[in-house]
Amino acid sequence: VIFLFLFFGIVGIPAPEESLLFLIGVLSFHHQLSLGLSMLCSILGAFIGMLTAYSVGKFAGAPFIKKFGKYVGITDDRWEKVSGKYTKYVRKTILIGFYLPGIRQISPYFAGINNIPFRRFLVFSMIGTFLWTIPFIVGGYFAGKVFHINPDYVPYVGIGFFFLFSLYIIFKYIKGKKGIT
Repeated sequence: VIFLFLFFGIVGIPAPEESLLFLIGVLSFHHQLSLGLSMLCSILGAFIGMLTAYSVGKFAGAPFIKKFGKYVGITDDRWEKVSGKYTKYVRKTILIGFYLPGIRQISPYFAGINNIPFRRFLVFSMIGTFLWTIPFIVGGYFAGKVFHINPDYVPYVGIGFFFLFSLYIIFKYIKGKKGIT
């Protein structure tokens, strides 16, 4: 489950990655999860998600942008400008992008589309994965001294957050429809 949540979160399907990593640390402190195995699953989920998104960007991204970019305001000029800046700051974007939701998800696609060399992407995404997952888990582990979370209630909290997220999406959709008419 840890692997899947982080994989899907990186690929772009909404998932609570940071809170999950923190929760893993708290539950590991209380011996509800294995710290080592949880870290391994977290690292692999995020890293394989990065590699998957890079591959999709490399093999399908450019044709997709060319065909559908105009519908969301991506002109050739805008694309060239963004691509140039991304290529110039690719190392920083990959490493620091892990800490910025949205950038974390889009960065590997951009790397693939912009033909960033695979080895360079591999190295920086691996470093970024370690620098992102481990501090959140360790922070949760040390916070576990203060927080005690009963793992029986965790699914209900997740369902509650999903419900709130769904309400937010529905509200934004309805608000957008009223604004159009």
